[in-house]
Amino acid sequence: MQSKDIKPHQPQDDTIIENKALNIWEALIPVFVLVGMLFYNVFFVFGDDALSGSNQFILILGAAVAAVVGFYNNVSYKQMLDEVAENVKSTSGAILILLMVGALAGTWLISGIIPSMIYYGLQLLNPTIFLAASVVICAIISIATGSSWTTSATVGIALIGIGETLGISLGMTAGAVLSGAYFGDKMSPLSDTTNLAPAMAGGELFSHIKYMSLTTVPTIVVTLVVFIIIGLNIDTTGIPNISGKLIAIDNAFNISPWLFLVPMAVIFMIIKKTPPLIALLIGTLLGGIAAIIAQPNIVINISGADNLTFQSAYKGVMKAITVDSAVETSSKELNDLFSSGGMSGMLGTIWLIICAMVFGGVMDAIGALSRISQALLSLASTTFGLFASTVASCLALNVTASDQYLALVVPGKMFKKAFEDKGLAPENLSRTLEDSGTVTSVLIPWNTCGAYQSGVLGVPVADYFFFAIFNWLSPFTTLLFAAFRIKIKQIVSK
Repeated sequence: MQSKDIKPHQPQDDTIIENKALNIWEALIPVFVLVGMLFYNVFFVFGDDALSGSNQFILILGAAVAAVVGFYNNVSYKQMLDEVAENVKSTSGAILILLMVGALAGTWLISGIIPSMIYYGLQLLNPTIFLAASVVICAIISIATGSSWTTSATVGIALIGIGETLGISLGMTAGAVLSGAYFGDKMSPLSDTTNLAPAMAGGELFSHIKYMSLTTVPTIVVTLVVFIIIGLNIDTTGIPNISGKLIAIDNAFNISPWLFLVPMAVIFMIIKKTPPLIALLIGTLLGGIAAIIAQPNIVINISGADNLTFQSAYKGVMKAITVDSAVETSSKELNDLFSSGGMSGMLGTIWLIICAMVFGGVMDAIGALSRISQALLSLASTTFGLFASTVASCLALNVTASDQYLALVVPGKMFKKAFEDKGLAPENLSRTLEDSGTVTSVLIPWNTCGAYQSGVLGVPVADYFFFAIFNWLSPFTTLLFAAFRIKIKQIVSK
């Protein structure tokens, strides 16, 4: 089945590079150095500003350390450069999508689409149910589209705005959005990772989804319960001022439910298997047209003209698509919210992804990824040890390779035979790959998924990490099932 998940292109070349001369300690040297440098950089020097450039350079330094290890083990510069090129090539789809998401956010802001979502959302979602409702809304949309990336780039942005207006922590809202989005991503047959995991394990798609629900449903239930408890005890500052904010939004924009036709059209196109880039491009253009029709004064102000002409409309929409744009209201809080960086606002995230792919490419080229997975596999003497080693391998690949797909492909290939030898059905492996590889990618700041979600939602990974409950709880759930041998499917002899 064709995947419609808006994510980086699945790598065409999934060959795992082995280097028998490389030992495990040599393979881990770049990892230890990278983690140490990142820890110092984030916690002692730059803090939240680390993603503005210093972390990117540290990834390059990590790649340089890996390259030195490679040279010592007779890996040529050309081999490493070729693998880096292959890795960067595999993210071309993600880079284009990020640019289009920035463009879409710009036109959806000046057209009043996002403000309208916030306007109506404030009246429907009170703080008590907001976080739990956000999980459910994002889960439904993600199942329908098969895309956590689409979900966060559309309704996720609006929910962040509503949450901020209600006085709810951005980290809480982002965690709720991602919990729901990744639940839907895992359970949707339209998702690329949901198709990739059983393909790597040698299983069947719908059997995989059915078996995965055994761990996924309890995890999302626990997540919802936690968010309900948080909602019942949350201390918000936005409630008394909601009426004032509604008036401020109404005065600044021409609010209308008709504007929702644009996001509905985008979601419809994705459900109908329109290529994501095309759907986002059309959504951006429809947003620009809606801005000219519904918000002519805003378009005029952004263009710097005195009246609406073809040239001023063109200039206003193009500026919203490509560079910073903002709409002022009578509310200072809303002024901070109603701003967009356009395509240029995504360049920092793109920079991070490219640097992460350099590190992951060199690590793969020198055989470090293969050596780390083999070392983890050697520890799997029991059934639980096999599951634990698979989880650890997926987590390690998300950290070292900085790519969600490699976190499924490499462990999937490495552990497939081990699961077969223990008489375990392929659904066990595919479920474990998803429970630990797919969902945890968003928790790593330099992983393509973490960089994307952080950039789109405007919330640092460190801020939403704890509240992305579904994402970090999933690996523990799969290990709990393995430890107590709950629903561990055996190979049925034919």
